[in-house]
Amino acid sequence: MSKKLQNIKAVKEMIAGTHKFQTKKTIGFSDAKQKAEKNKRREIGDVWEEKIGNTLYRIEQKNGFRVKQPANSIAQEVRKHLNSYPNCRKDCCKSTHNHLDKKMQTIHGMCYDCVIEMEHKLRVTGKYEEYEKKRIQNNAEAWLKRAEEDVKALKQAYTEQQQYVTNSDGLMETWDAQMTPTEFEEKVEKQFAKFKENFLENLNKEKASND
Repeated sequence: MSKKLQNIKAVKEMIAGTHKFQTKKTIGFSDAKQKAEKNKRREIGDVWEEKIGNTLYRIEQKNGFRVKQPANSIAQEVRKHLNSYPNCRKDCCKSTHNHLDKKMQTIHGMCYDCVIEMEHKLRVTGKYEEYEKKRIQNNAEAWLKRAEEDVKALKQAYTEQQQYVTNSDGLMETWDAQMTPTEFEEKVEKQFAKFKENFLENLNKEKASND
């Protein structure tokens, strides 16, 4: 194509608003940051918020899948409470917490340093053995509660249509349900109910033997 014809074509495209310089999408800093956030590698247990269209979602990374729920003020308050350390000393506040703090928070409601100090005082007063037995009991109950929540999340993931953010291009993928609620009840929920019954029976026997 001659240069003259190319120029005529370019003028026509500009008048029509279809020229490549008019339709080319410019990616700004915020767009690039958002895309980088979508493509970020996630670990199991990671929770983050992401805006899809005009809706803000809370997304949690599970083992092999993600759970997406609309974020709202109530959920934010609940998360704020769950992420707090209410049993820490008032002078033990930290701007950031490591994985040990997070682990102790779910068990004791306090950071790792405060747990070490508390357990030291129990050893000094001779109350540590009783505390250890109770801690084992509480850990077992907490584990069962987390298992129940995982079953609920699995039910949502397997019986409902899900949308996922792909790591390659940041686009949304929609996956159909893998089984019906009835199938999930037969294959998962009934088996878990039997496991829970046996688990609690053994746990109560252990508790009785320690009393």
